[in-house]
Amino acid sequence: MNREQAIELLNKHIKNEKMIAHCLASEAVMRKVAERLGEDPDEWGMAGLLHDIDVEITNADPFKHGKRARELTGGLLTENAIDAIEMHNEVSAGKDRSTKFHHALAASETKTGLIFATALVYPDKKISSVKTKSVVKRMKEKHFAASVKRENIMECERVGLSLDEFTQIALNAMSEISDKLGM
Repeated sequence: MNREQAIELLNKHIKNEKMIAHCLASEAVMRKVAERLGEDPDEWGMAGLLHDIDVEITNADPFKHGKRARELTGGLLTENAIDAIEMHNEVSAGKDRSTKFHHALAASETKTGLIFATALVYPDKKISSVKTKSVVKRMKEKHFAASVKRENIMECERVGLSLDEFTQIALNAMSEISDKLGM
């Protein structure tokens, strides 16, 4: 599947603009993480882009979300990408994440939420204004973006990235596409 096909598929199944921005951000972060780790940026980027392909169909039901990805992508992604997409939600997967790809996707897609939330408290609400130190500080504030699972973000360490390095990678990736994210 090429990126254009993936964007068409994303727009077919996801109508919420904020969810689309989250998927674009997840793609950007996954591409940069893959580059840093010597993995395939296209494969990892596609997993980031399409990881929530079934979120509206399943109404984000944690017992269903992720299970429809294989069907909705029609065999156009690699088995590794589908596996990572299914595993980004351990509840529906019914097993623990076990690969670098699994951990990277769970950490990356979750990190985007914390970065978006951090940007929203800045006066200009721009991702480019957000500093690594601010995002890391917000990680420690349990009531800030309370729905963001900090333990998922910390899976960055399971792929060999410190929290600071991972945060900087994610901020850089999101800043590069901030015009597409509306921030």
